[in-house]
Amino acid sequence: MSDAYKQAGVNIEAGYKAVDRMKEHVKRTNRLGVMGALGSFGGMFDLSQLNYQEPVLISGTDGVGTKLKLAYELNRHDTIGIDAVAMCVNDIAVQGAEPLYFLDYIGLGKADIDVIEQIVKGIADGCEEAGCALIGGETAEMPGVYGEDEYDVAGFAVGACEKRDVISNEQVKAGDVLIGLPSTGVHSNGFSLVRKVIADAHLNINEVYDLFDRPLGDILLTPTKIYVNDLLKVKQADLLKSAAHITGGGFYENIPRMLPKGLGANINLSAFPRPSIFDFLKEHGHLLDDDLYRVFNMGIGMVMAVDGASVPEVLDLLDDAYVIGYVNNQEGIELVEEGTS
Repeated sequence: MSDAYKQAGVNIEAGYKAVDRMKEHVKRTNRLGVMGALGSFGGMFDLSQLNYQEPVLISGTDGVGTKLKLAYELNRHDTIGIDAVAMCVNDIAVQGAEPLYFLDYIGLGKADIDVIEQIVKGIADGCEEAGCALIGGETAEMPGVYGEDEYDVAGFAVGACEKRDVISNEQVKAGDVLIGLPSTGVHSNGFSLVRKVIADAHLNINEVYDLFDRPLGDILLTPTKIYVNDLLKVKQADLLKSAAHITGGGFYENIPRMLPKGLGANINLSAFPRPSIFDFLKEHGHLLDDDLYRVFNMGIGMVMAVDGASVPEVLDLLDDAYVIGYVNNQEGIELVEEGTS
């Protein structure tokens, strides 16, 4: 066999071996509707098996961003795949979708089989938690585009919802209550700022700082929380009016997306705990609270709007949630401390 491609920096044999290792992880994500096997030119899914009457397909795509830089530095790649899945399935779940399947894209400078397996393991872990199948993807070795120890990960999720059950913001009204679901930390947004703070303050990602019980890098690599099951529980109880995944842009950009034009939100910052990582970044980056709430999730990764009368029932459905505010008649987001207005 000619080794011309290998001399150009692409190891086809390593790619084949990586696919073989992927198959065991992909198998864990199998669900009703999956057709065919990994390795075909396209992934197949039989929607007719799911008994939808008027199915609407809801799709989302996203990546992990510069959080990958920390994974390179720490040589830890087993959670990044969870981030890729979470960023996609959380986005489609806020519109009422049941995630059905996921496809991944991994571009690398060098086909390191162990690294690829770690990434795909994380993707499979995320798919299992979200209830969707990993039915295909692409692994591309691209020397000259990525450094030998660098890669990029992105994904694409497809879900379904009955047409009559699609979640929009049309039913939201002033006086509705906002329920917040806690985040697991920084998730996968704002890492360009995080990395700048680390660099400017000469922080060591391998050090255990006073606020934490494990190294800073471990804290930052904690994967994005998947909220699919919580959202579907509230939706299936017919209690969910709208929802927002708190990603890049923080509270100020994402909460208005779940509200009709003309309405705004009052958020009580005393109603939920703020993870210490955000205080750490504020101190070492000399950041203002306004900066933080415009970039990060600040401890709330998902917000739901519900009718005030249904709040006790909604809280009973959720293992961990906070009443964080309410919808009002003034456009914009007002952040207040308890007892202030």
